[in-house]
Amino acid sequence: MNKLSYGLLSLIAVEPCTGYDLTQRIQLFWNANHSQIYPLLAQLEEKGLVRFTLVPQTDKPDKKVYTITPQGKDAVRQWITEPTDNPVVRDEFALKIFSLFLVDKPAVRNLLEEKMRLLDERLARLHKRLQQLAERREPGTELYDLASPMFGAQILIEKSIATKHAEREWCLSILRKLEEPEQAAL
Repeated sequence: MNKLSYGLLSLIAVEPCTGYDLTQRIQLFWNANHSQIYPLLAQLEEKGLVRFTLVPQTDKPDKKVYTITPQGKDAVRQWITEPTDNPVVRDEFALKIFSLFLVDKPAVRNLLEEKMRLLDERLARLHKRLQQLAERREPGTELYDLASPMFGAQILIEKSIATKHAEREWCLSILRKLEEPEQAAL
């Protein structure tokens, strides 16, 4: 099974999902589209790792809602214990930063300010998502309950918030450096 299959199983383990739901939710971790996800769901169903229920709809075709089977949970548990590959990195912003010597200060300022604006938007969405998770928590449960299906999502959102804050602070530090007067040659 490929890594995306395990990702789908992990998401379905949290709560039943449609293929559309999975396409939206996997984007937090993986750049995948419908043409990848639906064939994998069929394979997972064929292997007995998920099952689906048809939900009738009047104005659209019936939708399939997938749930994980005990065998699917076992597969995810096994996968979690295996070594993790290094992440694939594609960072256009970093490549642009690497090439800043080719542009003037206003262009650098614009690039950094735009990045900070995007980071602020992302931070607002992350804080909203964290609040939504808190609202879904069962009354009386601990904030960091390892047995909760929301535990992983919560700590990953917190990690993303910390990373975005650090990246924003880095952008600010570069903007400050651009404003510092040139040091006279000794």
